[in-house]
Amino acid sequence: MRTGGIHLGRQAMKRFAVVLAVLGVMGSAAHAIADELPAMTVWKSPWCGCCGNWVEHMQAAGFEVRVEEVEDLGLVKRMAAVPEDLQSCHTARVGGYTVEGHVPAADVVRLLEERPDALGLVVPGMPAGSPGMETGERDPYDVLMLKRGGETEVFSSHR
Repeated sequence: MRTGGIHLGRQAMKRFAVVLAVLGVMGSAAHAIADELPAMTVWKSPWCGCCGNWVEHMQAAGFEVRVEEVEDLGLVKRMAAVPEDLQSCHTARVGGYTVEGHVPAADVVRLLEERPDALGLVVPGMPAGSPGMETGERDPYDVLMLKRGGETEVFSSHR
């Protein structure tokens, strides 16, 4: 695809679309990329505002999001094999992966591009400044890749 005379490969186009979405300037190129992103299902409690904000962040990045509101997320988290010490307030499934907590859209896109042999990505707790938790304060946090068997490794760091 050519954008302003610059040729972009498939991965670069997806990253470009995420950047545009996050900035709120999603153009026609970004819409074309968004059509290629898999649909996402998010399980959240009906009264959690930050979960709704995270859903809006994912939609702005081009994901089609279906929301399932449930009062007890414990069963969802157990079925997704998210250890208790890594849990957050919402759980999502996209492209065969689990996404737990306030994971940035760019990291989800990278996960889907790289397709590692893992269960998914997690941001334990609810760090200030993460997508959906924009409060003016900003805590440093890591996005962890949850591997099969429960071990983790840092997928990305946000400072």
